[in-house]
Amino acid sequence: MTARSPRPLAIANWLLTVAALVFLMVVVGGITRLTESGLSITEWKPVAGTLPPITHAQWERTFALYKGTTQYQTLNQGMTLGQFQFIFFWEYIHRLLGRLIGMAFALPLIWFAVKRQIPEGYGWRLVALLALGGLQGAIGWWMVKSGLIGRTEVSHYRLAVHLMTALFIMAGLIWTALDLRRADHPPARLRLMPAVLLLVLAIQVLLGAWTAGLRAGLAASDWPLMNGRFFPEISPDWPHNMANDPFLVQWEHRWWAWVAVAALVMLARMARNVDRPASIALHAGFGLQIILGIATVMTGVNLTLAALHQAVGALVVATATWCAHAAGRRA
Repeated sequence: MTARSPRPLAIANWLLTVAALVFLMVVVGGITRLTESGLSITEWKPVAGTLPPITHAQWERTFALYKGTTQYQTLNQGMTLGQFQFIFFWEYIHRLLGRLIGMAFALPLIWFAVKRQIPEGYGWRLVALLALGGLQGAIGWWMVKSGLIGRTEVSHYRLAVHLMTALFIMAGLIWTALDLRRADHPPARLRLMPAVLLLVLAIQVLLGAWTAGLRAGLAASDWPLMNGRFFPEISPDWPHNMANDPFLVQWEHRWWAWVAVAALVMLARMARNVDRPASIALHAGFGLQIILGIATVMTGVNLTLAALHQAVGALVVATATWCAHAAGRRA
């Protein structure tokens, strides 16, 4: 058997490249949601679906399948084939990126494994990340199915699962890459306080996904008040409304953001003496994210600003992961 010849730096760079592709997919996924494109492809064909419709007959068949959805029948009656091709484009690119990420992860993983270049103790992590990627594809289809019949959009609960799984995979790739860049040291540990602070951020991501899924960004366009009020009206059905009423969900997303900011300031301070660039990156990320969030609301969810808001949100998750990793290196 060939002797193990680890290449931790090469594997770390590969993982960071895959993380960048996941980040791009999150951004394209946000645009797909904002343009109401997610239900344009009504079939899940992991292999055969790699190629888009080419002939006019193929396009007509694909369009006919979309015409059977509740979204078309309720919102898009009379849509032209050209308009359909626009929304198809974003969902197709989103799915194509998923396939590309799968190949970009699986093929190098096989190569490094065959060459016995994976450092000891990291093989299980890489296989777990590959399995999560496969699960994410299934979650994506599970999400799309929720919106095909009886609804004009996907379930915001399933949308949240889909987004948070993607960000968890990205964070796992970054964390593992950072460990490999310090392969001569023990892997970093996720300590209790950084884990709690990351949980605060995860709640904000969850509320953001609900806001997107419910189109709750359109519930109010003033700031800091919402339709002239600071506090929303509380109804007897408030436990249900906390996760389903667009006005209340936007209010939660707005004000939990400041709890998340406090948590991220603490996390950045924990990382500052160990990895100052990580601390600076996190401060810059959440500062820009606050500005983009307010601008997105006040412009009535401008497409460009909303897409940037999701992109910077993913970067905040990445830099928070970086800081938590730095805090775990203290010992």
